[in-house]
Amino acid sequence: MTPKRAEYTAKMKQQLDELNTKIDKLEAKTAEIKKDAWEKYQAELAKLRHESKLAMVKFGDLKTAGEASWDKTVAEMDKINDAFAGSFHYFKTHI
Repeated sequence: MTPKRAEYTAKMKQQLDELNTKIDKLEAKTAEIKKDAWEKYQAELAKLRHESKLAMVKFGDLKTAGEASWDKTVAEMDKINDAFAGSFHYFKTHI
């Protein structure tokens, strides 16, 4: 092999090795991002489930509320429901 050919071959080998190393690093980073995104997704779902439970508890209160506490319970139900719906729509637009 001529010196020029050997030099070119070595240079190409080095460049290919460097690109492959960069690809490996990107792939590892992508896996981390996917894991991070999945963890955030699960955390947000847990928050939504918690808000759903709060809303259902308040709904139970609403069904059993007497005349004296009805208006207060409705206001609380509206507040919880608005927060829950807002959280759901925010989550839905970010997945």
